[in-house]
Amino acid sequence: MRELRRRAIILICFAFLCIIGLVTLCRRLFFAQPRETVSAQQVDEDWEGAPELDVQLLTINPESRPGIALEKIDGIVVHYTANPGTTAQNNRDYFEGLKDSHETQASSHFVIGMDGEIIQCIPSTEIAYASNDRNGDTLSIECCHPDESGKFTDATYRSLVELTAWLCRRFGIDPASGIIRHYDITGKVCPKYFVDHEDAWESFLRDVAARCSE
Repeated sequence: MRELRRRAIILICFAFLCIIGLVTLCRRLFFAQPRETVSAQQVDEDWEGAPELDVQLLTINPESRPGIALEKIDGIVVHYTANPGTTAQNNRDYFEGLKDSHETQASSHFVIGMDGEIIQCIPSTEIAYASNDRNGDTLSIECCHPDESGKFTDATYRSLVELTAWLCRRFGIDPASGIIRHYDITGKVCPKYFVDHEDAWESFLRDVAARCSE
């Protein structure tokens, strides 16, 4: 009798474990959401009308994507990479690699390549390590360039105008006051060509304003 009772208890426990396993499997099959890389479209919700973006969000890490929310967006900061001849992909991958090298803290929301391609590295809902005291309320755009002058190619310039104008429209930023250079924050010569040639910077602002009004 005692042996039968022991066997019955074992069978009941086994059946119970089988039921738990079956319920867990069903939940995974029918209710769990697939784990996918979160795109900027999912994070930012509405990118209708934006220039074509290659979304390659950085891994969340202390050096380049801290995952800290932007509470507000008051401006757009334009930068240059200071690495003549490098591509947008090169610079995006450099930012990603900082999680392993711990070399510095640096990143940007967007990087524009010399062929006009735009890679998004950080969602517009999070801060990037790009603009010093203005990290907390601005979006940053890094631009590649072919030589030491820092002058952008025509393709880079066109994409910069398009992206900046679209961001201004989306976030209600006044092109006349809300678009600034890294130089205007810290005095650093960045973006170099727009610091060395004030007329080129003013022309850029006019081009963005004209695009915004279309």
